[in-house]
Amino acid sequence: MPSATSSTAPTGFAYLGPEGTFAEAALGSLAAMPGMPAEWSARPEPSVAAALAAVRSGSCSAALVPLENSVEGSVPATMDGLVDGEPLVITREVFLDVAFVLAVRPGTTLAEVRTVASHPHALAQCRARIGQLLPDADVLPAASTAEAARRVAAGGFDAAVCAAIAADRYALDALSTDLADHPGAVTRFVLVQRPGQLPAPTGADKTTVTAVVRDRTGALLDLLAEFAVRGISLTRIESRPTRERLGVYSFSIDCEGHVADRRVGDALAALHRFAADVRFLGSYPRADALPGKSVEERVGDAAFAEAETWLAQVRRGTAV
Repeated sequence: MPSATSSTAPTGFAYLGPEGTFAEAALGSLAAMPGMPAEWSARPEPSVAAALAAVRSGSCSAALVPLENSVEGSVPATMDGLVDGEPLVITREVFLDVAFVLAVRPGTTLAEVRTVASHPHALAQCRARIGQLLPDADVLPAASTAEAARRVAAGGFDAAVCAAIAADRYALDALSTDLADHPGAVTRFVLVQRPGQLPAPTGADKTTVTAVVRDRTGALLDLLAEFAVRGISLTRIESRPTRERLGVYSFSIDCEGHVADRRVGDALAALHRFAADVRFLGSYPRADALPGKSVEERVGDAAFAEAETWLAQVRRGTAV
């Protein structure tokens, strides 16, 4: 895998910890992919912000953080963390099937559980099942699913909603498995590095960008039109407040294609002309390796090159 900062793959990873999180499991999947180094190190961090800070400071060459879930949507801490602070870029994505267990200290029964904790995204995905199993328990947030498991082992909570790997890591028993209200959920993790050399186009790529759009009539339509007229399909778009004032939003966009593709580069340049601020967050291989929709001939790289040649001839007065 080409690195965003050098020609070699990163060897030091930060991830949302502690040990036993879904992020650690996703990192294991990433490490098994072609192009990854045979030897690498991983460092758990207490939050997404801390994992991103480790990359910005240079203490880790990359961070693997959750970006969105198929049930609960985006992870605000990651979306905001990529937009705020020194620039970072996504160089790879990983999809991880997510399954939850209800973990307790050995010997604990359901009747003895008074508190259950987990990351808010995990709690939201298991809300109905927790209500059925533990209707009278206090449901409390934790920094991560593994942190909840660690605190159960330490006596801080009675139960945790976590991954099976976390229950094993902290010697907990699973009172219930397949805890999710909607089985088959998938979380999308992204590998983030400092800007530099981008992964080369593969033909099955995504590009991520954010654009701040001022409050004016037709602003969102203008943004979408820049992609539509160039035949670029969006795979995700959502808004986040800029915290500047009401009416000023940052739109986070994933689109098919690579910034090296003429149509994608042209669309981003157009956004840069009219948006208040644009931040490029990377072009990288799709985790599902799907090539995306076929590119119409009129917006292919050859068509862009031919049009530029014609325009140059017009300007020289030699066009026919």
